Amino acid sequence: MRFIPAIKIGLVFSTAIFGAAANAQQPVYKNKDLSPEVRAADLLKRMTLEEKVMQTQCLWIQKSRILDDKGDFDEAKAEKAVKNGLGELARLNEQAGPNSSGYHPKQAAELYNKIQRFFIEKTRLGIPVMVHEESLHGQQTQDATNFPIPIGLASTWNENLMTEIYTNVAEEVRARGGQHVLAPVVDITRDPRWGRTEETLGEDPYLISRLAVAEVKAYQGNSVYLEKNKVATTLKHFGIHGQSEGGINVSPSNIDERTAREVFFKPFKACVQEAKAMNVMACYNEIWGLPAHINKHLLTDILRKEWGFNGLIVSDYFAIRDVQTLHKITPSLDDAGLLAFKAGVDLETPDPDGFTNLKQLVTSGKISMKELDATVRRILITKFRLRLFDDPYVDANKAEEIVGSPQKRQVAYKAAQEAMVLLKNDNNFLPLDRNKVKTIALIGPNADKCLLGGYSSKPRTCISPLQAIKERYGSNINVLYAEGVKLTDKNNWFADTINLADNSDVKAKIAEAVAVAKQADVVILFVGGNESMSREGWADNHLGDLPTLELLNGQNELIKEVVAAGRPTCAFVNSGPPLSIGNLVNAVPAVMQCWYLGQEGGYAIADALFGEINPSGKLPISFPRSVGNIPAYYNYKPSARRGYNLGFDVTPLFAFGHGLSYTTFQYSKPTLSSASIKTNGTTTVNVTVKNTGSRKGAEVVQLYIRDDYSSVTRPVKELKGFKKIWLEPGASQTVTFTIDPESLSFYNTDMKWVVEPGDFTIMVGTASDETQSVKLAVVK
Repeated sequence: MRFIPAIKIGLVFSTAIFGAAANAQQPVYKNKDLSPEVRAADLLKRMTLEEKVMQTQCLWIQKSRILDDKGDFDEAKAEKAVKNGLGELARLNEQAGPNSSGYHPKQAAELYNKIQRFFIEKTRLGIPVMVHEESLHGQQTQDATNFPIPIGLASTWNENLMTEIYTNVAEEVRARGGQHVLAPVVDITRDPRWGRTEETLGEDPYLISRLAVAEVKAYQGNSVYLEKNKVATTLKHFGIHGQSEGGINVSPSNIDERTAREVFFKPFKACVQEAKAMNVMACYNEIWGLPAHINKHLLTDILRKEWGFNGLIVSDYFAIRDVQTLHKITPSLDDAGLLAFKAGVDLETPDPDGFTNLKQLVTSGKISMKELDATVRRILITKFRLRLFDDPYVDANKAEEIVGSPQKRQVAYKAAQEAMVLLKNDNNFLPLDRNKVKTIALIGPNADKCLLGGYSSKPRTCISPLQAIKERYGSNINVLYAEGVKLTDKNNWFADTINLADNSDVKAKIAEAVAVAKQADVVILFVGGNESMSREGWADNHLGDLPTLELLNGQNELIKEVVAAGRPTCAFVNSGPPLSIGNLVNAVPAVMQCWYLGQEGGYAIADALFGEINPSGKLPISFPRSVGNIPAYYNYKPSARRGYNLGFDVTPLFAFGHGLSYTTFQYSKPTLSSASIKTNGTTTVNVTVKNTGSRKGAEVVQLYIRDDYSSVTRPVKELKGFKKIWLEPGASQTVTFTIDPESLSFYNTDMKWVVEPGDFTIMVGTASDETQSVKLAVVK
């Protein structure tokens, strides 16, 4: 036996005693081995009324209350402004005030650490502050990796890619000090006049649900305590934000509750119940006669009680103030805050407005301490789950390595590649053979633009199609360029006033473009829109919605004149919403819809042009022929779309799910494992897809179902499954979909979610308007 000197025994013994005593004195809420709920309950009992109220507050414009004139943390100011703590800071990465460019990652991380250290070390209970950031398709700040806009990401129809993208976005946000993101947008939009169409994942509840569930899981992970590279999500914008009157942002959403539940609520419900989204943001609009922020039936009865949501409900920016100023419910801002709180809102963003005087509302008895405690408990649980009490700081040097890294650039390129949708390709015009093309002309307002989309900042790199084509292929091909027309007087998503550019010299500029076209073997038109034309309209002096979907400001004339020059011509279209491009489609043999592809979009376009990559995107939203064809969504009711007089076409220009490839695919006729099932039974549908072309390509196999006859009216078809597959030339793959009761259910006349016996048409194909079908009988 080895003996230990007596003095050492005494030292070990005393250390053990001291450690045990320290643990005994440690507050329960600081014990990271306990659950967030237990810790929050203990902390809540220790808090004063003032400390509780401050947890419901956020600072954005009012960050100046804790920052000096240079934007650095000012402890003296903070000791006065937030001595009782703070729930949240908004967009800490902004360097020069609201909507400004951000700090570089290391600077941002250092600022965050300073501020967080104050809350942990200098406030009475050491309650950390949460930081929320915008990250719709990459964090909206300096150097962050910028991915395609969400409508582009939806065009990939690729859940695994969504997981890869948002795993990387979460890591970037967390590395520089954010823990709470205002994403994803899971609104369904059926009116592309709405400026926020680009922020959505399209028109279909099933597609959006699958992609959004993948996104939420990628952001958050699946742990009670989130990993250090994960963040809490916020589902936006609960209610009905994407189907407003006239396509105008925040105007009334005149949708009945049945349609709301059958269509617009489905992605929210899936993300709450399946992905366990931690936060939900209410929409600006009124729903069933009440602004969503004060609609208790919406926020409490449906979201919390019916769906079981136990996370935070956060206000949209200034939306509680809107209850007073926009919706005219009450002349009192305090009353607006009271109504929102009673309806279920936990945290007001971006600055204290309606929640400014919550303390007085409690002391006067209008809000009970029990109600306040329930709200604060939810906020504290969120902070515990984010490990802010246990591991609050970030490594500033590591932030600089993580954000905008080469690995993340590769993911952004992959996303841009899959987001493009080949709309038309007569006689295999695309891809071009780079060995045969000697001179190429890039013509149009977007040829030399790197278009990122809204909610973007300044990534480390950003390249236009012109720059990318010169870099990739310019050593062997002569690359010419002419702008042709200008779109807007400036392209600044944040600018309040945007006007169409002065095109007084448009004839001369088009003539110049035609002269350039005549020098080329092939002409590539780059037309569409830019980020300033269709965008979020967040105020009367910052509008964003449009009454037209046409190609604006001389683009149709440019197309006509360039095509008349007689050179082989194709077009790449950038836009946020689908545009009315019928004239363009009739004029050229090939059209590629590119949305806004993010920082690597130029490279993706260049490589698609010459066949280095094969486009595989499918439309997540229907393309109306004109604004008069709205709505054009595919899952309409049987009595809709009877037709128009005088020969006008009622069908969309391009249907939901449409998208071509540089190769071709052949589908077998679908077959059912069982052609008859009971109402609680299941069956499978199988289809074999073969690549009949000469290139490797990806195809999205789509499943649609129609209830032939039902007790309430049902859509002519609904997407109920999809699978993206990659096939080598000549290869085949059998795709199997399971049809279960959930696939066949709907709300009956009593608003019960049921399967009714009867016949169903099962459709499988390459697009919503290009399927083969088989019949399924459902019996009692």
